[in-house]
Amino acid sequence: MIRSMTAFARQDARGEWGVLTCEIRTVNHRYLEPSFRLPEALRELENRFRETLRQRLRRGKVDVSLRLQGAEESTPAFEINDDIAKAVNHAANHINRMLDNPAHISALDILRWPGVLSVPEQDYTPAREAAVSLFDATVTELVVVREREGERLRPLFEDRLATMRRLVAGVRARMPALLDAQERTLRERFEKARVELDPERVAQEMVLLAQKSDVAEELDRLDAHISEVTETLQRDEAIGRRLDFLMQELNREANTLSSKSIDADVTRSAVDLKVLIEQMREQVQNVE
Repeated sequence: MIRSMTAFARQDARGEWGVLTCEIRTVNHRYLEPSFRLPEALRELENRFRETLRQRLRRGKVDVSLRLQGAEESTPAFEINDDIAKAVNHAANHINRMLDNPAHISALDILRWPGVLSVPEQDYTPAREAAVSLFDATVTELVVVREREGERLRPLFEDRLATMRRLVAGVRARMPALLDAQERTLRERFEKARVELDPERVAQEMVLLAQKSDVAEELDRLDAHISEVTETLQRDEAIGRRLDFLMQELNREANTLSSKSIDADVTRSAVDLKVLIEQMREQVQNVE
């Protein structure tokens, strides 16, 4: 299963406590790196959300935004402690009667007295429960989007892998003829130099030439890595890091094939392979 690390999901929920909106954006990143923007009333849910992301995602930079509207924006209901207010007023009047120049005490002065005015703590339990369900639903949607976006990359990988197989097969088919041509060229050089052809010397030179130009191992490893990439694309797990490693191995073999090339067509095939590998590598950077 190919999962992209680039995705976006949004879910809303409504209740007596207000409106909750959860948005999650993810982009490619080497590791899982979540960040949260939560209302203070729901800040305690951050650790729970982190654990949910850790269970559902493997890689990516994850931006989570959770907004709570309504409950936080409603007019607060103040509570006035009548007993304390009366006691403050009584004490103020008592003091005023003792003063030659008494000062008037206003209602605002009384309200400022500690304990007279209070705002009852709001119960956010229903909103927290709704936030947990909403977050789970948003993560589920995000995973679906990542899978859908990832599957759009499959034809790109498969087309390039098929082309790479044809290139490797073409080079393999050309190698016997190329080695025969190299042997003829070597014999012609000996003849032009009017050097007596020593069969043993010719055999030694051909062995050296074959060792320098033999790309059978590189072709075998290219085929093996191509098959491994094909198999990896079918796995139902996070495959991005494995694909990244395989791209490095493919590129290494293509470079070796190019350096050992004894023919312009083989060189072109090696260059084409490197171009295809680089195209896949760029897309692999976005695979979970």
